[in-house]
Amino acid sequence: MSDASAAVETTPKTGKLKPILIGLGLALALGGAGFYATYSGMLDLSGKASDGHAAAASVPDVTFVPVDPILVSFSSNGQSRHLRFRADLEVAPLEAANVEALMPRVLDVLNSYLRALEIEELERPTALIRIRAQMLRRVQMVVGEDRVEDLLVTEFVLN
Repeated sequence: MSDASAAVETTPKTGKLKPILIGLGLALALGGAGFYATYSGMLDLSGKASDGHAAAASVPDVTFVPVDPILVSFSSNGQSRHLRFRADLEVAPLEAANVEALMPRVLDVLNSYLRALEIEELERPTALIRIRAQMLRRVQMVVGEDRVEDLLVTEFVLN
């Protein structure tokens, strides 16, 4: 009889634990989904009503200055590989002429940086994010931090 009472005592404990674990799992999943929705901008917590017309009116006035294509050759283990790179610089309309005048320096700094990279660095999944940030910082150092807002990579092909 003692064996039967021991079995009865363990059953309620596992029965009480299961709903708690399910509730905890759901709470974590909903909390993560809420964080993602807020962080990614799906939820507008500013309290302002947004419609398509208001968003279109607030588009910043920018100009895109194209950067000439860059072709970089890499050689490792007797294999020759090439990187084809093309980008645009996001600038204020009044700064476009100044940035275009400094384009030879921009090309020089981008070309120097890309040639210093290793193939292994380019093959990483997060390579483009890191490389883009490095190139933007270098372009801002050459042209001026207040002149270039962003660097938009339009072509990044490694073959």
